[in-house]
Amino acid sequence: MATGTRGQPPFAPPLDYTECVSLRSEQTPPAGIRAKLHEIIFEADTAAGKAFDVGLLLAILISVIAVMLESVDSIRANHGRLIRGAEWFFTLLFTVEYVLRLVSVKRPLRYARSFFGLVDLIAILPTYLSVILPGAQSLLVVRVLRLLRIFRVLKLVSFLGEAEVLLTALRASRPKITVFLGAVLSTVVIMGAVMYLVEGAEHGFDSIPRGMYWAIVTMTTVGFGDITPKTVAGQFIASILMILGYGIIAVPTGIVSVELAAAARQTELNPVACPGCGAQGHDLDAIHCKHCGQKL
Repeated sequence: MATGTRGQPPFAPPLDYTECVSLRSEQTPPAGIRAKLHEIIFEADTAAGKAFDVGLLLAILISVIAVMLESVDSIRANHGRLIRGAEWFFTLLFTVEYVLRLVSVKRPLRYARSFFGLVDLIAILPTYLSVILPGAQSLLVVRVLRLLRIFRVLKLVSFLGEAEVLLTALRASRPKITVFLGAVLSTVVIMGAVMYLVEGAEHGFDSIPRGMYWAIVTMTTVGFGDITPKTVAGQFIASILMILGYGIIAVPTGIVSVELAAAARQTELNPVACPGCGAQGHDLDAIHCKHCGQKL
């Protein structure tokens, strides 16, 4: 066996600075205060993280109730200033929380483009827009989507798995449903034109677009009754379109049902949030995030 100087065993030379840096994986979680923020904001396993999520859900619920109460004239007249002050308080609070979420992940832009990232952003924009467009604060009810985080807080990971199955089925159904909707729209255009010729303006069908509106209402079995055929020929066409409407409702249901059965083989999901982009819904055996590649 080869030996080093004075009979000592050989040893590996020390790594230089460049080699040391290269050994530090880019996929390691954020260090220091960012790691602590990530643990509190994105994880619900610790006491601090669960307290943060519960407090956040309560704040979201109260802010949504405040927006709904403001739409009531009597409440707005008596407590309008108080409610507006509460809206600005929660908006500023959620703005700080949104910024902290971006700071606590290694890839803030990827989180900002994710579903929850977009919801978090949209949840604070209406209040700022209300300065320019009065009444825009009513759109703050979109904050109710943020309550979806309750599934993570209450450890209902299986619900996240079911949501993933549903999304997978909808994605797989998209080509078939697109072709189906194309056929439906073609039928609507044709029937609208036919009813315009058969009924005419004297019976309310004063244009092809108006006839198309009637065809949509009839095919979907809504039946508002604001426009109705008066002639025998028009009533016969309407009867055929009503029967056709039942078949139109059944087709997309069957398509999605088949894809749901195929997607039901999805495995249980990992509740851990990605330290890079904050995404959830990874497979139990996943080592890296399927969205950004960050190590979980």
